[in-house]
Amino acid sequence: MRNIVLIPTYNEKENISNIIHAIFDLQEMFHILIIDDNSPDGTASIVKNLQKKFEDRLHIIERAGKLGLGTAYLAGFKWALENNYDYIMEMDADFSHDPKDLPKLLNACAKDGADVSVGSRYISGVNVVNWPMGRVLLSYFASAYVRFITRMKIRDTTAGFVCYSAKVLRCINRDKIKMRGYAFQIEMKFTTWKLGFNITEVPIIFTDRKEGASKMSGGIFNEAVWGVIKMKVASFFKKYKCVE
Repeated sequence: MRNIVLIPTYNEKENISNIIHAIFDLQEMFHILIIDDNSPDGTASIVKNLQKKFEDRLHIIERAGKLGLGTAYLAGFKWALENNYDYIMEMDADFSHDPKDLPKLLNACAKDGADVSVGSRYISGVNVVNWPMGRVLLSYFASAYVRFITRMKIRDTTAGFVCYSAKVLRCINRDKIKMRGYAFQIEMKFTTWKLGFNITEVPIIFTDRKEGASKMSGGIFNEAVWGVIKMKVASFFKKYKCVE
């Protein structure tokens, strides 16, 4: 069983070495693919130096510029499938997702039979640390809004800590995934759900970053608000079927 963790980066020099070491310190065998959007702070150089230590387990895609979270993950999915990984995981570089939770997400798929597992902040209350109350409320009600529009039963619809089985990613027509910011996570879950795959949520504690700057912006929220409505309306005129 081959497992890989995809980590998109832009200016993460304060975190990148520590997150890589934390993942490789786990007993479970994970490989890592960094997708770096030409970080001016030298994130990619740090990764390439670490490849000398972790030559067969650490990989990197270097892109020309800041092209968006969604396109970074799509590039990572393509690479992982071409290299025959069985489970492909998404996580942030900034320790907001605890690497120690990776085995829980993997086991939910590999052992318990889920097709996709979501590291959920809201499946057992509100498990968020170091966020201001305004941001907690915004995130919580954003997920509630997405549930209302889409009718998905997922509590944390915007979560970015996810494990996909390769068969799900092979089935999805990834060329049709349109959202580029954080709403990409919603569109991927919605498409997976419409295709009839089994999605489960695994409780995690989300901790706000301590190092580096957040990439959140008003444009990201606008994409989520209006993009979800457009996605739902488009779904009425679309047939969801596996591309394989």
